[in-house]
Amino acid sequence: MSKVKSQSDLRQAVSHLEKGEWQAAHAIVQEDEESRLFCWAHGIAHIMEGDRSNARYWYRKAGRPFDEGTAAAAEIKALKSEIGL
Repeated sequence: MSKVKSQSDLRQAVSHLEKGEWQAAHAIVQEDEESRLFCWAHGIAHIMEGDRSNARYWYRKAGRPFDEGTAAAAEIKALKSEIGL
């Protein structure tokens, strides 16, 4: 069972993603499997890892489109915009 994490946790995960620290981001985002934004960040971590099939799963949970052109850098930028960073 996942626990709901805070916006500051999400901001910290995004900061890790920006630095290419997908493992650190993953450790944070995997703690909240209900939040659409955390699922989106979880998917981005898997893109960075190179596991696109797992990323596709998290994007589906987040209600986000995902295809061969989905790139981590653009997604991080879009996520930052959505959360006001």
